[in-house]
Amino acid sequence: MSSQPQRLGWLGLGSMGLAMAQNVQKHLAKNGLPALHYYNRTLARGEPLAEIGGVPCNGIKDLVDSCDVIFISLSDDKALETVIQLLISTCDINDKIFVDTTTVHPNTTSTVADEIRHAHASYIAAPVFGSTPVAQAGQLLMSIAGPDSAIETVLPFLEGVIARKVIRMHNQASSALLLKATSNFITAGLHYLIAEAHVLAEKAGLPSDALETLIHENFGQYAYSVSQRMTQGSYYPAQGERPISALELGMKDVGIGLSIAKDCDKGMRLEVGELVMRHMNQAMKYGEEQGRPLDSSSVFGAVRLNAGLGFETQEVEDRESEAEDLAR
Repeated sequence: MSSQPQRLGWLGLGSMGLAMAQNVQKHLAKNGLPALHYYNRTLARGEPLAEIGGVPCNGIKDLVDSCDVIFISLSDDKALETVIQLLISTCDINDKIFVDTTTVHPNTTSTVADEIRHAHASYIAAPVFGSTPVAQAGQLLMSIAGPDSAIETVLPFLEGVIARKVIRMHNQASSALLLKATSNFITAGLHYLIAEAHVLAEKAGLPSDALETLIHENFGQYAYSVSQRMTQGSYYPAQGERPISALELGMKDVGIGLSIAKDCDKGMRLEVGELVMRHMNQAMKYGEEQGRPLDSSSVFGAVRLNAGLGFETQEVEDRESEAEDLAR
């Protein structure tokens, strides 16, 4: 690598990717470093990044040629595999560093890491923990695994920029994704548990605000934020609003955990994960019937249905009714 400042690039500008990329660009601008280059299939997604100094690229090859370190933020295993094959087949990636924030199966990460290494580049698995608002605040957690020298190069752009804390794993890239999959399993279980608690409270006549205060004081900020996604209606986003964390991505993440458990020696079951997945599927079906993309916390609606309540809380019904009146 050159002794000149690292030239950074970003590939993939979904909600999480855009939020992280904006924080990186702000850091680069603040420190007088070369601007972040970026590419996304829909390039217009990067307009907020361009407004703060980011540089759009016309394609993946243009991005790779312009950068030493390329961050990747994609939706799933298939998207990542497709992009990696394109990188290897069409670009000179010799001595480049790829920092992959995509949540995929650990086996996919192992395969991708081998492919990148055989092409004489470095691959760092760097999945992140948190929702889009957390990413916007630069307060994600991040797990990283890869070659030590490459990690030392990119660390200044991670902790305090993208993440509040970086958890450094073994050199084996898949270890970072195994930690992420375990975290997602815990998160999904917490969503379901809080959903059941709120439904129990409603059915038994316990005030929702009292329960939410208890959750905040006794179980912390994260549990409280999950509770608020339910009580404030974010589990069922208003028409035209994007979910905080899309239900389909939550289903993918839980599915990875279930797959890992199944593949363990002698096999095992994540029974809580299976329970959550059933309710996620139920919520997905409801969302499709309503023509509405749902949040991963929409297990709340499924739990409500199974308890004899409506999928939508009274607060959500009132919000929807008000929106309809304004649209008339």
